[in-house]
Amino acid sequence: MLPALPYQDWSETKDTLHLFLQMIGKIRLKAHPKLNHWWHVTLYPHVRGLTTGRIPYGTSGFEILYDMLDHTVTISRNDGERASFSTPGLTVAEFYQALFSRLEQLGISVKIVAVPYDNKSKMPFPDDTAPRPYDKQAVSDFWRALCSISSVFETYRSGFVGKQTPVQLYWHSFDLVVTRYSGRAHPLESGTQSDREAYSHEVISIGFWPGDDSFPEGAFYGYAYPEPEGMSQVLLQPADAFWAEKNGGALAILKYEDARTAADPAAAILSFLNSVYDGAAVKADWPVEDLAHQHS
Repeated sequence: MLPALPYQDWSETKDTLHLFLQMIGKIRLKAHPKLNHWWHVTLYPHVRGLTTGRIPYGTSGFEILYDMLDHTVTISRNDGERASFSTPGLTVAEFYQALFSRLEQLGISVKIVAVPYDNKSKMPFPDDTAPRPYDKQAVSDFWRALCSISSVFETYRSGFVGKQTPVQLYWHSFDLVVTRYSGRAHPLESGTQSDREAYSHEVISIGFWPGDDSFPEGAFYGYAYPEPEGMSQVLLQPADAFWAEKNGGALAILKYEDARTAADPAAAILSFLNSVYDGAAVKADWPVEDLAHQHS
């Protein structure tokens, strides 16, 4: 069952958690070998929270786990050495100090740009000493939601044999994503370097994000790049889903609360994801049959 996630009740805690995760994500960005479409920057669902996965380091490696049930961060090395700290009550500056002092304790040296990325906070991490709300129950509820959603996303992934991402969380935008590729190149000619690397090929992307000040509630979404003609005419499922406009393009939306209160939330989410992909793939003339997994 999906927990309630009323945005107004945990928005300040969400902002705190977002900044904490940005620091961890920036470490993976700097330390992990670069992968296509920025896949080397993401965090992954773990049975207790979010993890960097194994990051190569010299001839060994390390992992950072943000435990969203016990509210600790643990850095583990391949040789079994580890260091942890508790997160509730920390300021951003204290979290930064605790994180990098534990890395140093384990002999791991990583330099990051210590400023939030694409975030309403512009304060450098070491200078952000203001008290930060941290509602442990809200963080755990968010994790339980991510855990359930990740399972649905994995089911969605199982129907596709083409190139696609793992279920992964982009820490800059704070959304959980799965992106599928047609296999055809379609380089983006504008935007930043990161935009051009992310959108070098045709994609249909789905995801979940917990809301922000401009859209104050959690929601599932879907879109296609390049956007095919008539995209917003695709029939979405379930009936509560709708098309919105974002940055001049069509964005499919299913509000988290509508999915949560459905008779079968998992089925409602999966029907939304499949309706976005099925409709967009036909509109964009993808080789749908070739990319479908024929389960025996």
